[in-house]
Amino acid sequence: MDIKSPKKGVLLIAEPSIIGDLSFNRSVILLSHHSTNGSVGFILNKSLDVTLNELVPDIEVPFKVYNGGPVEQDNLYFIHKTPVLIPNSVEIQEGIYWGGAFEKIINLINEKKISQNDIKFFLGYSGWDANQLEEEMKKDTWIINSDINVKEIITAPDSTYWKSEILKLGGDYIIWSNSPENPSLN
Repeated sequence: MDIKSPKKGVLLIAEPSIIGDLSFNRSVILLSHHSTNGSVGFILNKSLDVTLNELVPDIEVPFKVYNGGPVEQDNLYFIHKTPVLIPNSVEIQEGIYWGGAFEKIINLINEKKISQNDIKFFLGYSGWDANQLEEEMKKDTWIINSDINVKEIITAPDSTYWKSEILKLGGDYIIWSNSPENPSLN
């Protein structure tokens, strides 16, 4: 389950020791791109108080929107599991895709041909320059998990996703799963 180096299609689980970082504390990130030039991912478990139809008036359905990360938060991104319906998608790993023809998505949502179980929207993304993520790994900032449940990536409940991923790791992480978000509140 646990691997040591980042690669496209893995989950980055924030170490319990990341405290006070509003973007990444208790985050679970899908790494959608990784190369020698850098990395891109999306925080899966931090929904925002805005819906998709508030951002895109042509969309009639109030899909949740998530904080994808601190970079380019004025841009909308999405991952999905319907590449047949959404042309120009990029495969992250088997069963999960990034991007595609947004104009097509508007119609698919309005015609109820895709639902919130098929697609997830983000404002912003999480990005790392060349070797930055590897340096953070050396500082025990992230736990890498390659044992991904594709269905959970789209539908996981925000409030419990980090905890459930930490529990899967077992060992000392089980203790951290019940700690308060800010240990000084303990």
